[in-house]
Amino acid sequence: MIPLWLKLAVTFYVTILVIVYAKQWGWANFLWFSDIALIGAVPALWLESAFIASTMGLAVLLADGLWNVSYFAQLLTGKRVIGLSDYMFDRTKPRWLRALSLFHVWLPALLAWMIWRLGYAPDALIAMTLLCWLVLLICFFLTDPDENINWAFGFAGRRQSKRPAWQHLLLTMLAFPLLAYLPIHLVLDRLLR
Repeated sequence: MIPLWLKLAVTFYVTILVIVYAKQWGWANFLWFSDIALIGAVPALWLESAFIASTMGLAVLLADGLWNVSYFAQLLTGKRVIGLSDYMFDRTKPRWLRALSLFHVWLPALLAWMIWRLGYAPDALIAMTLLCWLVLLICFFLTDPDENINWAFGFAGRRQSKRPAWQHLLLTMLAFPLLAYLPIHLVLDRLLR
């Protein structure tokens, strides 16, 4: 159902990205939901798994959609809109390294196509919620709060200081499933069941 050339191309790209990112950014960078979805796309492709594709789709369809709005608006107008892609315009980072992050542009389309092709697995909502909670706990307890991976320490990329950190973590653990995953789940379940 999925062409071999696509499986090989995505696998090659992800292999290069993992090697480069591990050296440049370290292991914690792979905790970002978008990186998890990119890496998860590889077994989804090879196994032609509707469940894995659906789970990874929930992780990024809304978030990477917003990333694309942020990136292309700033690219075309020069003005910051949302800020999700600010690092793409940071000239202190090499252009080739920033270019690797352009997977945010094609990954949502790839996952949406895979879900359309393989079908939507409704149990992906539970799986992604559990994965989200596990990843946020790891981010909270094992990463640098200043990196604020997946907004475990503050929304919009900034650490918050108005409430205890654990309260923000619980709020974030509710926000992702309810505001990001559930709406996409309802649309996909209705369209592709």
